[in-house]
Formats: sequence, structure tokens, C-alpha cells
Amino acid sequence: MKREEVFERLTEIFRDVFDDETIELSEETSSEDIEGWDSLAHINLIGAVEQEFSIRIPMSRVVTMKNVGEMADTVLELAE
Repeated sequence: MKREEVFERLTEIFRDVFDDETIELSEETSSEDIEGWDSLAHINLIGAVEQEFSIRIPMSRVVTMKNVGEMADTVLELAE
């Protein structure tokens, strides 16, 4: 899987979870950049990512991810 495909799929997940079709993600996008990205939304987001990519993200990774770029790295690593 290529990084571009991961970002396309992550963008759709973010748009669905946050109910905002205007969301555009970058490597540096973080919770500070998206309205409503709080701890509950983060749990929903991680669940949606795990379901979409058929992976399980360890809690130690969940709590250390700082931005969407790190989320994409995690998906690429675990989806291999």
C-alpha cells in the first residue's frame, strides 16, 4: 500500500468521523487543527482507522501519535 492511498482513505475517515467534507489532511495535521477532535472523537477515529485498514493499533502507539503523518506511518507499518 502506498502512502498516498493511506492519506486518501484517512481523509475519508476524518470527514466521516468529524462530519466535515472540507477536511484536507497533511503530514502535520493534529488535533489542534480540526474542530471537535477531542478525546472521545480520537477514540472513534482510531476505531474507524482500525476497521478501515483491518489493523489493531496498540494503545502505546495511540497515545504517542502526534499528527496524521505519524498515524499514516503506523497504518503502513501495521498493514504490511
